[in-house]
Amino acid sequence: MRDLDKNIVLIGMPGCGKSTIGKELAKELNMNFCDIDEYIVEKTGQSIPEIFKSGEAYFRQIESEVVEEVSRKCPQIIATGGGVVKNSENIQLLQSNGIVIFINRSIEKIFTDVDIFSRPLLISGKEKLYKLYEERYHLYKKYCNYEIINDGSIKDAKEKIISYLKEI
Repeated sequence: MRDLDKNIVLIGMPGCGKSTIGKELAKELNMNFCDIDEYIVEKTGQSIPEIFKSGEAYFRQIESEVVEEVSRKCPQIIATGGGVVKNSENIQLLQSNGIVIFINRSIEKIFTDVDIFSRPLLISGKEKLYKLYEERYHLYKKYCNYEIINDGSIKDAKEKIISYLKEI
């Protein structure tokens, strides 16, 4: 595989594995890793739930500012927040110098794997997760260059992405 000169951007539902896979991918490819939610926490000095107390619109504004900043740094692995696809400008920025990969994981696996109480939009339970999936799934499909099904191990998911990158 040639040296990548683009970002690898991971999109998908909260809890689908973007951060975990992204960290492993960064190690394997010897690239920097950026988790947008972690970057937001570092930049604002507030946790995501604290930011959400001021409303989702406020969080999305901060997220868009961070996406603009982070998308300029290249090459790196970027794990986005699950709702980044709600703003097409975010996606345009991420696509401008990135390869967008949709990490698709079943709702059932997400629900059994994720501490929903640490996720502001999931705290109301499984029904909310299904609603978010219905709202966002078509956007993930629309904006990705490639989709992987994350139904196995982290290593399997990482290898699927590396295999794809070798093809392009």
